[in-house]
Amino acid sequence: MKANDLRKMSPAELQKKDKDLREDYSKLKFQNGIRRMENPSRLGQLRKEIARVQTVMKEFSAK
Repeated sequence: MKANDLRKMSPAELQKKDKDLREDYSKLKFQNGIRRMENPSRLGQLRKEIARVQTVMKEFSAK
């Protein structure tokens, strides 16, 4: 998801998105520890998405 799309979301929606992404990340990280993942680059993608959401959330709080 692009940062422009995230900026259109409300702060409550951003918090929910952040929570969902963090849950997905922890599940994938756990699965990667148990067995080899088909797409290990997905972990990096999720980390970047979490960072984007966090950045936009900080922009809202700075206003």
